[in-house]
Amino acid sequence: MNMLIYDIFGWIGMILVLLAYLLLSTGKISNGVLYQLLNLFAGVFMAIGLFPKNAWFSFTLQVFWALIAIISLIKIKKKD
Repeated sequence: MNMLIYDIFGWIGMILVLLAYLLLSTGKISNGVLYQLLNLFAGVFMAIGLFPKNAWFSFTLQVFWALIAIISLIKIKKKD
């Protein structure tokens, strides 16, 4: 895959995490499904962008970011 594609994934992930934080911080959304989905996709997209660059610390952070979002989504689903 072309390195530009990985960069695009990384940029989209970065935008998603900032969007999630902005929406939560301004009260536009709550810590619910939308917030966690934004975090999940942000983590996955940034991990994809980081993988070919061997940025293992940042890659690992994004994998855990996505896993935390998955766990949160499961907890939300169990409450419903």
